[in-house]
Amino acid sequence: MLRSTYRRIPLALFFLRLSVFLVMLMWTLDKFLNPDHTAAVFKTFYFIGGLGNIPIYCIGGVQLLVILGFVLGFKKRITYPLVLFLHTVSTVSSFKQYLSPYEGSNLLFFAAWPMLAACFALYYLHDWDTLWVLDKEKAKLF
Repeated sequence: MLRSTYRRIPLALFFLRLSVFLVMLMWTLDKFLNPDHTAAVFKTFYFIGGLGNIPIYCIGGVQLLVILGFVLGFKKRITYPLVLFLHTVSTVSSFKQYLSPYEGSNLLFFAAWPMLAACFALYYLHDWDTLWVLDKEKAKLF
């Protein structure tokens, strides 16, 4: 019974990986499709103003490479912690929105926390995430 339980873990981690990728892909595409929005986000949440399109496209390009490696399970010891780091910075930088959750659309920012937990779970259990990955490192059962 214990072995059959462990066999289900890779499927659960695969769906976590896909869902985290989907969210991060939308954020990445926003950098290419709406760089003015990205510039406003960087100014408001990261206190980095004056970004033009070229730096935003470069950031988007690097982010795209990281999340593609992540969804493909390539270099998991590098891409998984990078995704966790990127999302942690994004979640923590929104601290003001958590203090007034019912103003405007601030309540939506709370969705970042379960995704942060998913990013952590994928990072922590990367050896178990073996379904449809390029790096086939497998965890030992016992």
